[in-house]
Amino acid sequence: MRGRAQGGKLKVGFISLTDAAPVIMAGEWGLYKKYDLEVEVTKEASWATTRDHLLNGEIAAAHCLFGLPISVYLGVGGPAGRALPIGMILNNNGQGITLSQQDFGGKVGFRDLEGAGKAILAKKAEGRPLTFAMTFPGGTHDMWLRYWLGACGVNPVKDVKIITIPPPQMVANMSVGNMDGYCVGEPWNGVAVRQGIGFTTAATQDIWKHHPEKALVFNPDFFRRRGEAKALAKAVLEACKLLDQPAARREAAKVIAQRPYVNAPSEVIDARLQGVYELGGGLGRKNYTDDMMLFHRGGQTNFPRKAYVIWFVAQYRRWGFIKEAPDYEKIAEALVQQDFYLEVARDLKISVPNDDMTPLTGFIDGVTFDPKNPEASLARYRMREL
Repeated sequence: MRGRAQGGKLKVGFISLTDAAPVIMAGEWGLYKKYDLEVEVTKEASWATTRDHLLNGEIAAAHCLFGLPISVYLGVGGPAGRALPIGMILNNNGQGITLSQQDFGGKVGFRDLEGAGKAILAKKAEGRPLTFAMTFPGGTHDMWLRYWLGACGVNPVKDVKIITIPPPQMVANMSVGNMDGYCVGEPWNGVAVRQGIGFTTAATQDIWKHHPEKALVFNPDFFRRRGEAKALAKAVLEACKLLDQPAARREAAKVIAQRPYVNAPSEVIDARLQGVYELGGGLGRKNYTDDMMLFHRGGQTNFPRKAYVIWFVAQYRRWGFIKEAPDYEKIAEALVQQDFYLEVARDLKISVPNDDMTPLTGFIDGVTFDPKNPEASLARYRMREL
């Protein structure tokens, strides 16, 4: 049967990132078994592999970039028109922009948009355009990177080269000079600092506070088996709730650090999970309090908002991924499974926010985005054309 391993276990994919903790720890804490599920979590090689395995049914569900189903549906990073259901959001915040110590050390500070922009454009003027990496075209890291570059006064389409690298390969690629900066999830920003290869110039919560990040995304055929899909979502949602407790985070850091999961130092994972960021590059330490990586936030995190899809689609328009104004709400309706999430949350007695389609704020450039009028919001960026 699709999405199952030998022996009948459901296969749930993950990438080696800290924010895979909910799908990993749901197994470690016995939550899948609580809902009568036998689950095998499987390490995926890249987001492209995750996409393919979700589409062909090799896995039933996955820890997945929130933007990946949007990218696939619009034909940016997959077969256009294929809908991968978004059941819930797994976390807010907690990704980062890492710059090469060799290229930028001593030249760019923390949240230093002006300094970063000047340094990047100076390299371009010298005839050496810089290369930046993200993890999947149209995915979350791609959008945070482009948004940050735009806020720095750098046009990510014209001024730099952007390439795709799987998350666990970021540090090694920077160490041999394949890119000058990257956007990725933890722990690969913290690992670059630990190794002295790069420094953190911004966390993604600095770019957009409480942004959506990873989601629980389903194979469409498995999702139609509503009972099993709901049981899986309940187990993962319970894990998300636990992971906002400091003690549970410390436990999770030790578990997911192991080779079968993230395969990175547990102290690096734990520090940034606790909101303690050693920035590297002589920049000292930044302590995040209410906006470190969050997995539940009293139910605020997990509700899948259509407004988020509309924001992503507008960014695709901004950067030329799609040329014509689409039917924004139709795209959101095709992907976001709010009725499903409402059933799961109600069964677990988790409150559900009532703020979808309200203006989105908290961006580093001060722009407010209105999902009810995305084209007008897009014009605010165009007025600031780079």
